Amino acid sequence: MEANGILIPFGILEVKQKQFNVVYGNSIETSDFIVDCLEHWWRYRKKHYQHIERLQIDLDNGPELESCQTQFIKRIVEFSDKNKLPIELVYYPPYHSKYNPVEHCWGVLERHWNGTLLTDWKTVREWTKTMWWAGIAPNVYMMDREYHCGAKLNAKEMKPYSMRLQRTPSFERWSMVIQHL
Repeated sequence: MEANGILIPFGILEVKQKQFNVVYGNSIETSDFIVDCLEHWWRYRKKHYQHIERLQIDLDNGPELESCQTQFIKRIVEFSDKNKLPIELVYYPPYHSKYNPVEHCWGVLERHWNGTLLTDWKTVREWTKTMWWAGIAPNVYMMDREYHCGAKLNAKEMKPYSMRLQRTPSFERWSMVIQHL
């Protein structure tokens, strides 16, 4: 059996609503892919959150979305500005993914697939849509775009974005807020 393509999953769990969202890409996981997934999700789900004053995003410590990753910070600041919404980024410390609720969703999805041959996008989409998390089927999306590694800003380019980060006292490394312009 030989793969005829790749699908990269990105999960967004709306904890209070118990709504799991899976966005698949057909390229590689990069900072741009992650922020594009968040923008895509927000476009479809923001009507459920018109009352919020700040969006909190809990993140693992993956290399594509660390607070020192310039492309991720640039893109998430632009996302905040575009949506006129302050965003709080909260990072789980390394080796603490077991406390991140979205990680539990992946185990449920893997058990649901239970050895099914995922031969094409349609099969993956349909199997994902029939999985249940807390009694609710996930929303499934596809990002059909090619992504490339290596997008970085130099210190001068990064300065206006890093100045926008308000780090939380005592948790500077793990929590920061981006105020929109």
